[in-house]
Amino acid sequence: MMKPRIILDDKHFEITVTRLCYQLIEVHNDFSNTVIIGLQPRGIYLAKRIQKKLTEILKKKEIKCGSLDITFYRDDFRKKELIPNATEIDFIIEDKYVILVDDVLFTGRTIRAGLDAMLAFGRPTDVELLVLIDRRWSRHLPIQAKYIGKTIDSIDSENVKVEWKEIDGADRVTMFSKTKNDK
Repeated sequence: MMKPRIILDDKHFEITVTRLCYQLIEVHNDFSNTVIIGLQPRGIYLAKRIQKKLTEILKKKEIKCGSLDITFYRDDFRKKELIPNATEIDFIIEDKYVILVDDVLFTGRTIRAGLDAMLAFGRPTDVELLVLIDRRWSRHLPIQAKYIGKTIDSIDSENVKVEWKEIDGADRVTMFSKTKNDK
């Protein structure tokens, strides 16, 4: 494995999250009819970070944010040993604007599963996708994010890793080449 290349360090990570929040505010104003849903397992960290920053900027007490498990909606769930996560959506999404959040947009399959899983909670007015990293050359499905932290050009033999200080000890995005022995 080659030495990882840093895509976002902790300083640029925070700047990127703040920029995404201001882009959301331009479209959704005070979030009175908008909810945020983070995809399990790692999109939830970005969703919670976005919610926290929006709350600070807007000085609003409640911006609805939930987490969605997509395990059984994945097209490969029978092929892989997957561990289900908890879905925590304690609000109605019917007729709401939904911001669907994930850390990395790669093939689009996770987002497709997220859309399917979300519809079990109602039919929103509109769904927009927000991602921290968009790997634009690797799409298997015609899915595109409206809000993008950083777009990178990568090939299939490269991996992108998003680290969160909450679980990994630091905020950082790195890209590295995987070898045949890496999984």
